[in-house]
Amino acid sequence: MLRSTWVNLKQTATIVTTGGALAAWLAGTVTTNHVAAPAAVVERVPVEAKSAELATEIGKLHEHLRPTASPRQPARDLFRFHAAPVAHAPIAAPVPPPAVEPPAAAPALVPMRLIGIAEDPGPDGPIRIAFISASGQLFNAKEGDPVLTQYRVSKIAADVVELTDVNDNTVRRLALR
Repeated sequence: MLRSTWVNLKQTATIVTTGGALAAWLAGTVTTNHVAAPAAVVERVPVEAKSAELATEIGKLHEHLRPTASPRQPARDLFRFHAAPVAHAPIAAPVPPPAVEPPAAAPALVPMRLIGIAEDPGPDGPIRIAFISASGQLFNAKEGDPVLTQYRVSKIAADVVELTDVNDNTVRRLALR
């Protein structure tokens, strides 16, 4: 019994102390010791002075917006096209230039890339196959095989392929990168 009285007394003391602290805090926030600063005195300008000032500014704007140059007379019609008359000078008969045959245009080179080389050791020496990418296609070519319709593989080395143009026998080299 003594124990339960002691616990009740302890709980009551805690509640009273917490309640007192809460009441003190609340009382401190409600009452302040601050002195209010006097209100700033604003001098009011009469409405007539403001409207006169506004009228002056409006007058300045109207003067600024007036055009200083008058339009040309007669005014031109912006919606009608009229070409100015052109004075024609006498034209001499043109002398035709001497006929010169233009040089034959070099055929455009097709972008080609050597992707790789495969080598198969054979009894007569290595047999090489070149993997060439051109025009969105992949060609697996040995020596003598055509690539596109314009080239023929003439030689495959360890890291270089030589292609011969069938039209003019020019040699094009593709190297591994």
